[in-house]
Amino acid sequence: MINFLPVLIGLRYARAKRSNHFISFISFSSVAGLALGVTVLITVLSVMNGFDRELQQRILGMVPQATLWGNPTLPHWQEDMKKIEAMPGVKAVAPHTEAQVMFQAGSSVHGALLNGIDPKMEQKVSIIGKHMIQGSLEALNTTPYGIVLGSQLAQMLQVGVGDKVTAILPRANVSIAGISPELKRFTVVGIFQIGAQLDASLAYINYKDAARLKRYQPNQVEGLRISFDNLFMAPTKIWQIARAIPGENRVSDWTSTQGNLFHAIKMEKTMIGLLLLLIVAVAAFNIVSTLVMVVTDKRNDIAILRTMGLTSRQVMCVFIVQGMFIGLVGTLIGLACGITLALNVSTLVNWLQELLHVQFLSPEVYFIDYLPSQLEWSDVKVIVSSAFIMTVAATIYPAWRASKVEPAEALRYE
Repeated sequence: MINFLPVLIGLRYARAKRSNHFISFISFSSVAGLALGVTVLITVLSVMNGFDRELQQRILGMVPQATLWGNPTLPHWQEDMKKIEAMPGVKAVAPHTEAQVMFQAGSSVHGALLNGIDPKMEQKVSIIGKHMIQGSLEALNTTPYGIVLGSQLAQMLQVGVGDKVTAILPRANVSIAGISPELKRFTVVGIFQIGAQLDASLAYINYKDAARLKRYQPNQVEGLRISFDNLFMAPTKIWQIARAIPGENRVSDWTSTQGNLFHAIKMEKTMIGLLLLLIVAVAAFNIVSTLVMVVTDKRNDIAILRTMGLTSRQVMCVFIVQGMFIGLVGTLIGLACGITLALNVSTLVNWLQELLHVQFLSPEVYFIDYLPSQLEWSDVKVIVSSAFIMTVAATIYPAWRASKVEPAEALRYE
């Protein structure tokens, strides 16, 4: 038959009002430290998950998951595109041509990557169509030499829809008058904003205009952008595609352009998680000092319990229950606060930015301009279970000390 008396006594000790205010303060600090550690750990890992999500959805939604490049063009890209679309794991394919250019408008000059696209096909492999804030992507089909700019790039050039920008190509014209850079004038037909660094470095034109700009044959493209059902399979799939498409073609995928950033976030999440777990460990092991002082304070009670028939193991159970109760309260408080903060940290940071008139995450420095957060229940389970296990481990030594108290020794001077 199970004896619940040690459990009841342990809960009574945990809830009782002690005359020793110092012990009460230490108990409170143990609960508060554990709650704070769990709160911070849940919140920070949720923010790291948010950065990971934004990297996949925004950055990898704009840059190619994988690209098959011609040498220098793909002469039969329409047939190649149909062949690639029929391959397993391929989600969509779109034509692509690119050039590094300098844009000039008035006295402003800024460099950017100019992308030649098919507006309809591009929306199958990119999220740009969902982030147009002015004009439209489809206007590239109807406006000769129309261009769509990122919001930051348009702001730096001080242009809007309907204005003109001049593209300076890295190629020179040789004439009787001498050598001059090659220029092409574009009309701004749209502006997009994804809230990332790419807003300052990307521009889009029709792939037919791009072919004329780079002096290719009409309708020629340099490569095919490919998106997959699973973006993590892109490095493997693109090589399979390259072997299936004839010609001396080149390949690239998102791991070569954004892979370092992705792996850095993964590494930071792991290291920050381990470091913050040490805060939880310190708070959990504060319970050791709490229970040691409680054991010293309750020596007479322990002796009386022993004389009433409690075994050493049951006395040990009393103080393990007390420590577990303290740990459980701290963990649950931290769990509630951590989940609440993780779900509202983006709103809270935005409110602070408006209140203080500062921007904590500048898109010129970071790849997004706000603090994202995504609560993962798998992380929450690991954090809560780790905190509780450390709490239980912290109770063993003081509980063992309590079980070794001799009744006769404790009551000698009473």
